[in-house]
Amino acid sequence: MANDYYSVLGVSRDAAPDVIKQEYRKLARKYHPDVSSEPNAEEHFKEINAAYEVLSDTEKRAMYDRYGTVPSAGMNGADFGGFRDPFDIFTEVFGNLGGFGFGQTGRSGPRRGNDVRVNATLSFEEAAFGLEKEIGFERLEPCPTCNGNGAEPGTSPERCQECNGSGQVRRVQHTILGSFVNIANCPTCSGTGSTVRTPCHECRGGGVVRMQRKKIIRIPGGVEDGINIRLAGEGDPGERGGPPGNLYVNLHVTAHPYYTRRGNDVQMEMQVNIAQATLGSTIKVPTLEGERTITIPAGTQSGTTFRLRGLGIPHLRGNGRGDQLVVIHVATPTRLDAHQRQLFEQLAVTLGTENIIEEKQSFIGRLKETLGL
Repeated sequence: MANDYYSVLGVSRDAAPDVIKQEYRKLARKYHPDVSSEPNAEEHFKEINAAYEVLSDTEKRAMYDRYGTVPSAGMNGADFGGFRDPFDIFTEVFGNLGGFGFGQTGRSGPRRGNDVRVNATLSFEEAAFGLEKEIGFERLEPCPTCNGNGAEPGTSPERCQECNGSGQVRRVQHTILGSFVNIANCPTCSGTGSTVRTPCHECRGGGVVRMQRKKIIRIPGGVEDGINIRLAGEGDPGERGGPPGNLYVNLHVTAHPYYTRRGNDVQMEMQVNIAQATLGSTIKVPTLEGERTITIPAGTQSGTTFRLRGLGIPHLRGNGRGDQLVVIHVATPTRLDAHQRQLFEQLAVTLGTENIIEEKQSFIGRLKETLGL
């Protein structure tokens, strides 16, 4: 598959959504396997649908523009994001094109099962370092009573008399442009090719029942709130021999009492008193891996940030970790006892009462000051 989705659809990187959809429609009509005589039409069709799947979704497109890819392969068969069946995307954009036979393979043949979605809540630390977590979810499974055929035990499904077991009915539609063959699912058997005279008492003829399942999944360190983990083949079963759907686990990360995530960095704020900021001090700082000691130099101003290298969030796809940022706030005392007030009054006499108006500096001036030029 081509790496540049914009080139696949033949659009610029700043193309508007309606332009992307318009170009997709042109290419999808050209390469749809049911009508195209182009070599490797099906591969081209899947390629342009993969590109449209990403570029038509605001979040996926933003991720693709930023990283050049959309995460897919995860641990233990899990992945992030996931892609739909290209024929489903085609049907979503075009509908059934007036019933002129497009996409008949997807309707009458095997159909992929529906996806199942479930939420999982993680603590801040669990999201940072990853874990194995048991999740519970509900999905359709073949009925154990009738073994999935929908018929009461002791009976069997029968060939549909309407479509003679093909699952499809063909009707000729006459228009001013000529005659067209309309192929649709058989209304009697819903495209299955068989009917059940005596439905199973357990599944009522549906062949599937909804059941509770549990599964232990591996969540890698570095995941963020809102990420989806895809477990291939763990969704609802397919129809007519089609593959099962997928299970999507949507991760929700709870807020931490004092940590805030900034990309792969962890930021926190700490207060020091005016004596610690003026004279300098050493303080203990909590981190994701226990306490660390940092030195506050004499004369530290409120808003000064200290960086603890390598104590942030592990990179989701790659080695290394972010940093921990400690923002210092100098606390002005609001309550003083008599002795403390006397000491501050003595200090005030030595410092004087002159207030200095600071002049605004240009950007170049501040830059030179920062660089010591």
